[in-house]
Amino acid sequence: MLTHVKSFVDFNHNFPSMDTPSAAQVSKNELIKTSDPTLGGSISATLADTALDRFAENDEQFLKFHGIYQQDDRDLRKTGKKYMMMIRSRIPGGVMTANQWITFDDLATVHGNNTLRVTTRQCIQFHGVLKSGLGPLMKRINESLLSTLAACGDVNRNITASPTPAYTKAREQVYADALRTVHAVAPKTPAYHSIWIDNVQLNLDEPANKDFVDPLYGKTYLPRKFKIAFVVPPVNDMDVFTNDLGFIAIVENDRVLGYNVAVGGGMGRSHGNVQTFPRLADVIGFVAPEQVEEVAKAVIATFRDFGDRTNRKHARFKYVVEERGLDFIRGEINRRASLTLAPARPYEFTTTGDLYGWHRAVDGSLFLTLFVETGRIKDVAGHAMKTALRQVAEKFPNVEFRLSANQNVILANVPERDRPPLTALLSTHGVKVDQQASILHAASMACPALPTCGLALAESERMLPGLIDRIEKLGGEVGLGGEEIIIRSTGCPNGCARPYMAEIAFVGKAPGRYQLWLGGNAAGTRLNRVFKDTVKDPEIEAELRPLFVRWKSTRQPNERFGDFAARVLWPEQAAAAASAPAPAPAPTAS
Repeated sequence: MLTHVKSFVDFNHNFPSMDTPSAAQVSKNELIKTSDPTLGGSISATLADTALDRFAENDEQFLKFHGIYQQDDRDLRKTGKKYMMMIRSRIPGGVMTANQWITFDDLATVHGNNTLRVTTRQCIQFHGVLKSGLGPLMKRINESLLSTLAACGDVNRNITASPTPAYTKAREQVYADALRTVHAVAPKTPAYHSIWIDNVQLNLDEPANKDFVDPLYGKTYLPRKFKIAFVVPPVNDMDVFTNDLGFIAIVENDRVLGYNVAVGGGMGRSHGNVQTFPRLADVIGFVAPEQVEEVAKAVIATFRDFGDRTNRKHARFKYVVEERGLDFIRGEINRRASLTLAPARPYEFTTTGDLYGWHRAVDGSLFLTLFVETGRIKDVAGHAMKTALRQVAEKFPNVEFRLSANQNVILANVPERDRPPLTALLSTHGVKVDQQASILHAASMACPALPTCGLALAESERMLPGLIDRIEKLGGEVGLGGEEIIIRSTGCPNGCARPYMAEIAFVGKAPGRYQLWLGGNAAGTRLNRVFKDTVKDPEIEAELRPLFVRWKSTRQPNERFGDFAARVLWPEQAAAAASAPAPAPAPTAS
């Protein structure tokens, strides 16, 4: 591999976009970012004005870079809008200490809606936060040594990394590489610290602020959001191919030799717009561990310079990859990072799921994976999970809390002696460690949707558990009880719960109406396809019943439903995949 010959930042900015749009052509978001590259806006002034219950429209866009979405309770709109905030934390690799968990639990109780929402990017979201509680909440998150900066916005979002400590000690090296990358690609805006730590309005007239340009993201940041994931085969628990940039660890004798680099994945699309579509990332080469940071910066900079700034629906990196091609992307990475991608190494994925219950890690300690229905940690009658996890953090301070990309919680670094009392504590609050959920519930996932998300067209989190019960009943009626099927739902086509990878997915179109997608696989390596454009909620069983009957009567040995659907509904796709030539290898290092 070639060594670096000059600083990344200088080299990076020698390659502006060949299609730079004029100011009249760019989207409104681009003009907002240009108006204040510090991303501070008038956030501090609004925070200080107790007469205001919400932020101005432009500040709503700046707030996203700070990890905050301004929302309203859509259940209450008939009586007027009740404004509130959703705050998304940035938790690299989903790893939290017991003290950090206690802090987050406190904040959810005092300032939120008394729930913690685990996201598909290994973060925690707070819902229902009023403007008056926003400042104190943000300050305490930062005091806990976590952050919300870049949890949202047109920057790289939270970097995910495999949380399960069961397979190889190399996972710790992967996590360390992910942390280095987090720091390397974090935005450097001075406004975040000024607003949320110092509680002062940034003086935009000062030259350092007036002329601020982020060293990686530039003056206008990225065209849209960007996502990075690290994963350790054979477990694809990060759904790595749904990310803009993926690092697939190649491990030998518990040591990370390097990473296969995958680019151009993404879930978002829009109903009725065929120019928007989900896409799986392509593996384009292999890099050594010490090259990961520069490769990440090179890919981000390529997106920055060639992404579409005129149409936000077309502004994701996956469209740059799709339209300009892999050779172009590979060339930009090699040039910007001053290296040559080596040929990709062999690997195999077998599952995207979590290991539920108690398991032993490779270092001899124990870990416990707890199923969290739709990621919502709360107390309900007979199942007080929020209280239980709070008490675990208090009574077992050395336990590490890890959030999975499947919206679950892992309690790691548990010594053998603590297993019985920890199990008993959870049981006291109705939280099981064995047989925590049925097989269909355990393989399901949903986005929050209504009543908080402004994009939601239909229910998701509040709908899916009951629908899973109905599908389980249907499976039992046709003789398929106990079969695992990955089922996911979203309230809109934006794809936050990665529905386009599921064996069965419900994508909201209107209240009580969903697109039905079928044919994903267990390894997370195949997209599903639309089976029916609109299905009313009461008609879902009628749509699935004949498919289940046919699956049972014609299935191949151990064939999962997603594989069956892909084989019989779209045989041309299966045939094309079977006959497709192997991808061309990346150039050999010089």
